[in-house]
Amino acid sequence: MTTESIFTEMEACKQISIECQTTCIDTLKYCKSQGGKYMDMAMMSMLRDCAEMCMMCVNMINDGSEFMGNTCSLCAQICDRTALACEQMSSDATMMFCATICRKCAQHCNSMGLNSASYFRRSSLVTEDSLLSS
Repeated sequence: MTTESIFTEMEACKQISIECQTTCIDTLKYCKSQGGKYMDMAMMSMLRDCAEMCMMCVNMINDGSEFMGNTCSLCAQICDRTALACEQMSSDATMMFCATICRKCAQHCNSMGLNSASYFRRSSLVTEDSLLSS
């Protein structure tokens, strides 16, 4: 795998993770506004956890963390579970949209997790200034 393709894959993972984080927060707000069966605490916690994990994944990628692969793998698992939960409400377009984005994010994060050995922090790629500016 070339350095260029690694950065392209990392950037794609970051972008879908940001989109998934935003979608999960929007879906959480939607569930609160709908009330009733949408107010399931397990579902709402899962949406929040997924959003937070997606942002952690982005931060680990940005920082070049050696734990990025593990973080991305966990993010993929959470995204898959969130998608499954959203798919339980298959008659709702908002919930199905969230499920679709979560599935896409899970695929990218899983790929990052599987290929993480290629991405370990390299002193030539991460400077002290970039770490302090975060």
